[in-house]
Amino acid sequence: MIDLTQTEYRQRRERLMEKIGNGTAIFRSAPHAVMHNDVEYVYRQDSDFFYLTGFNEPEAVAVLAPHHAEHRFILFVQPKDPEKETWTGYRWGVEGVKEYFGADEAYPIHELDEKLPQYLEKADRIFYHLGRDRKFNDIILSHWQRLIAGYPKRGTAPIAIEDTNFILHPMRLVKSPTELEMIRQATAISATAHNRAREFAKVGKYEYQIQAEIEHTFRIEGGIGPAYPSIVASGKNACILHYIENNCQLQDNDLLLIDAGCSYGYYNGDITRTFPVNGKFTPEQKIIYELVLDAQLKAIEAVQPGQPYNCFHDTAVRVLVEGLMDLGLLVGDIEEIIKEEKYKPFYMHRTGHWLGLDVHDAGGYKCNEETWQTLQAGHVLTVEPGMYISPDIKPVEGQPEVPERWRGIGIRIEDDVLVTPTGHEVLTSATPKSVAEMEY
Repeated sequence: MIDLTQTEYRQRRERLMEKIGNGTAIFRSAPHAVMHNDVEYVYRQDSDFFYLTGFNEPEAVAVLAPHHAEHRFILFVQPKDPEKETWTGYRWGVEGVKEYFGADEAYPIHELDEKLPQYLEKADRIFYHLGRDRKFNDIILSHWQRLIAGYPKRGTAPIAIEDTNFILHPMRLVKSPTELEMIRQATAISATAHNRAREFAKVGKYEYQIQAEIEHTFRIEGGIGPAYPSIVASGKNACILHYIENNCQLQDNDLLLIDAGCSYGYYNGDITRTFPVNGKFTPEQKIIYELVLDAQLKAIEAVQPGQPYNCFHDTAVRVLVEGLMDLGLLVGDIEEIIKEEKYKPFYMHRTGHWLGLDVHDAGGYKCNEETWQTLQAGHVLTVEPGMYISPDIKPVEGQPEVPERWRGIGIRIEDDVLVTPTGHEVLTSATPKSVAEMEY
């Protein structure tokens, strides 16, 4: 089992504390989510909280106070309680988190209101992301308001609240060697599952049976489980981008689009493959598949250090538009078609996203309104162009109607790509995608 060391978590906290100077940063754990009535989902820690602590329990708050004389890293956690632990599992408790997770000080979570002010009163600002937990947002805001009210008497108070995302998320964008090992493991398991699914899928089977094979493989190979709800979409279902019903029977001449990834130690894989269920593309399916594959291969080549983030997307769009024009499915001036996004009925999403602790990982895509993020070594992203010719597709004004023979074809091909100092590495290359490999 690959795992991050406490040394790496400590180094992350030190880097963040350098950036916040005389401020205090506050991070809240993820809440338990209820599936129905009193049945809870399997717990999944907030990614920012986990990135800085490695602590995987709910009802916790992490505080970073670099200006404090004694306590720079403070954890508020659930105290030990043998009776409750019998029902819900082992807790580290106050002493445990100091010993194992390196907290300078720790308190029971119910003491948060009492103890937190001492870490805020001498800070020049509070760093906190106002997230979905409105109750906790109100707690932080009320502490800030009280401190501001006392500023005339004390002469110190945090004068502003700044969002932690703008400081922490650029750190998360560049993966460490150990993070890359974990992503490699997640992508390797994902590739194994996709290869198994392609062997298992046959005419007459159901989408949910393929899903079961994939997710069984995730677990049997050591993953936590799916990184996101698995998409197993046959036939026209592949034209629905986030199709997760997975309840249809596979028919002869269907394509099967599988978008599924494994989570390993909270780091994720994300692969999409599309192949003919009966082992042979129809002529129309093959033409569209080769077009999407060509767009993907050229987009991957555009993933280079120093290139703007949007370069690989623009590359894929141009290849797809040229192909659609060659087929007579788009007409006119190519530059106008691209500028006015007249291709959107066929290709309506971006060509990729960051990948890491979150499937759509933290980090901005643009530096400002005009400037895209520059790719650098250690970035991990997906490259996933597609073509979706819905049975009821409606082209934009001035474009031709789509002949029936093309309708119902949905294809996406997705790989996970690491930006290296000299180029890129496709982390999911163990999953075949050529026409010859997709047929039998």
